Amino acid sequence: MAAGSTGRAVAVVTLVLAALLGSAYALGRSLVPDPPRPHDGVATSVDDAQYADQASESGRSHGDRPAPPPDTPATGQQPDGHRMAEGGDALFGARVDTGSPEVALTFDDGPDPQYTPQVLEVLRQYQVKATFCVVGENARNHPDLIQAIVADGHTLCNHSWNHDFLLGKRSPEVIRADLLRTNEAIRTAAPDSPIGYFRQPGGAWTYPVVQVAEELGMVPLHWTVDPNDWQAPGAATITATVTRDTAAGSIVLLHDAGGNRQDTVDALHLILPDLAGRFRLAALPTAGTT
Repeated sequence: MAAGSTGRAVAVVTLVLAALLGSAYALGRSLVPDPPRPHDGVATSVDDAQYADQASESGRSHGDRPAPPPDTPATGQQPDGHRMAEGGDALFGARVDTGSPEVALTFDDGPDPQYTPQVLEVLRQYQVKATFCVVGENARNHPDLIQAIVADGHTLCNHSWNHDFLLGKRSPEVIRADLLRTNEAIRTAAPDSPIGYFRQPGGAWTYPVVQVAEELGMVPLHWTVDPNDWQAPGAATITATVTRDTAAGSIVLLHDAGGNRQDTVDALHLILPDLAGRFRLAALPTAGTT
């Protein structure tokens, strides 16, 4: 009988101790914060997502990937009135408007021997000046077209040597060499022409690429209106987007190279008379730039 009582007592003590240990463990766990959980569908760093889709698109023919909308609340004002995007919207200080009532048309990825002359002819017909963001290897291969752009009074923008979407992720030394090589090709064709702007392929801005461009005397140039004409959606779609979304101060992104740009050329015949009737169209100025 004594032995049975002793066994029951031991069992009770064991259960009590187990309960106390369990309570202590639970209390300790409640005092330790849970590890952070990844954000669903949200990049937590540049390396996580900003360039993941660009790497998959880098084989695409020189088209610019749509970038985050430039007219987000996180914008600042330059002393000259130009709106500059802050780092919070992934533009890192690139210019997103003209800073004046004027509207600027910009053409990327050229020059191209088939489409650039057509774009120049339409611009000439409507007496409109624009800004051409040229790719270095295309400038090297078609110096006559660089000369034609300059002869018609348009301004120039550096668009990297070979449209490298990932240029902004490379070292400052590599970025600088790329931009200088592109400038050299442009100046070989047009020695006295200023190159006032740099546009990062795909709008994939980073602090290093913005800093290097500025150190070389070029303004990082983004855009306000993007009709995604690189996708060749048809002249009517390109026209509708540009005429609907353009406002005073807009920088319009279009393409004269990097694929079949006939839609863009055809759209210009409709875009130019509409915009010219509502705004003053002008090339981005290069005064004070190199």
